Amino acid sequence: MIKKLLNYSIYIIFIFGLLAAVNLVYHEFSKEDTCPKLGFIPACYIIFSCLVIPFISHIINKGKIIYFLFTTIALIIAAYATVGQLLNLVQCPKTESGLPICYISFAIFACLVVLKLALLKKKR
Repeated sequence: MIKKLLNYSIYIIFIFGLLAAVNLVYHEFSKEDTCPKLGFIPACYIIFSCLVIPFISHIINKGKIIYFLFTTIALIIAAYATVGQLLNLVQCPKTESGLPICYISFAIFACLVVLKLALLKKKR
């Protein structure tokens, strides 16, 4: 029962994150300069990739290393952006209510890492 709850929670978080990321990628693609850039690549493109690849890995139930590699990369990017936003060094895109999206991204990836670790622990 707990395993199913953890698994469904992961799916729900992925779907929420993917919907939000698709919206952000669309705005970046159509308007540009919506997302901060890492080098020459908009961060929202990287975050979107870091959602899609682990989501597929979770669906097919293979590649724990791939899952954790991409979610950890995104978690580090989101942590960097969150700290930068708090210190006024980076300007993250904001929701209509004014909440920086990097905060949401950090929460999403932190939850994905913690829930997957809990799921793997329950499978033992």
